Amino acid sequence: MTAGYDPLSAQPGAQVPGPRHSLEEEVGVAPAGPPASGPPRTDDPDGLYRPGPPPPPPQSPPFGAMPPPPGPAYPPPPPAAFPAPAYPLSAPPMSGLPGGEPQYAPYPPIAAPPPPRRRPSWLGLSALVLALILGAVAIVQSIQIRDLQGRVADGDRALAEAQAADKGRMDGLDGRTAELETAAGKAFNPEAISSEVLPSVFRVSAGQFTGTAFAVGQQSGSTTNLFTNFHVVESVWVAGQREVFIERKDQRWPATIVRVDEQDDVAQLRTNNKFTGLATAREAAKSGQQIVVVGAPLGLEDTVTTGVISAIRKDEGGSGTVIQFDAPINPGNSGGPVVNAAKQVVGIATAKARDAEGIGLAVPIKTACDEFKIC
Repeated sequence: MTAGYDPLSAQPGAQVPGPRHSLEEEVGVAPAGPPASGPPRTDDPDGLYRPGPPPPPPQSPPFGAMPPPPGPAYPPPPPAAFPAPAYPLSAPPMSGLPGGEPQYAPYPPIAAPPPPRRRPSWLGLSALVLALILGAVAIVQSIQIRDLQGRVADGDRALAEAQAADKGRMDGLDGRTAELETAAGKAFNPEAISSEVLPSVFRVSAGQFTGTAFAVGQQSGSTTNLFTNFHVVESVWVAGQREVFIERKDQRWPATIVRVDEQDDVAQLRTNNKFTGLATAREAAKSGQQIVVVGAPLGLEDTVTTGVISAIRKDEGGSGTVIQFDAPINPGNSGGPVVNAAKQVVGIATAKARDAEGIGLAVPIKTACDEFKIC
């Protein structure tokens, strides 16, 4: 192989490959074996292998093309069973149209591809799940609230019924309490009676005699009316004098004899000092009633004794009646009040039976009030 110049396949000085021959071909010796390609020739009479004409030189590839890679030659692909028709790139002409020019049918419009399907994001799914959870919670809470409202309504109803029942019981208790208070007011309590009566009871000093007097009725102005027995102030009255003294707790106040009732043994006194008057009973005394007698027996003021009304008897020396009681009394108790359990004066103690115990007598307060009109 020699160097040459080929203007189509190589540059100056490039090595142009040529056909290669074996060493035996160059020296005229037949190769030992079949030829490299092609079947052995049989038209040779002596049966010797003789090389045929050399193959044509290979064609140089076009300028710029790469030479085929060395390697075995692969057979060409078989022809297609149905050759594809050779259509032009453009649509076939349509004949019969005016103008004689070829017309082409327009291709149908290409429809826009459908929008891509959006996949739900995790944020959207989370929001949806959260909304469903919140909706479920709201439903549960609404049910619970409705149930709670029902329970509250039931509780209010029960409370109203209980309050109504309690009010009925309280009204009953109030009525019962009033009854008990009334009964308690009528109950006999010497201590309570004495504490209310004693401030209105005085010792009377009339000359050489002493007795008891008590304030009575509503007072007018600064004067006070009192009741006592006539026989207590008899010596002063008979002497034509009218002044006596009432004493209490080492205090002394002058009083005036206003009127006397010798037959019923009652006298009215008046002082220019204001004291609280005792209430008088509107009903007549009855046997068995408990009483308290307050006076100054033998000059001992603020003396209290208790007993019961033994009987209501006719006054042998007068036209009325007298009250018999069993509370102990002594000289000095004359003119003192006889008080019932309601702290009301029922009589004026006036005498006791001689040589006997537990028999005292009192003028009914109604007799004195009707006579003097100061109760």
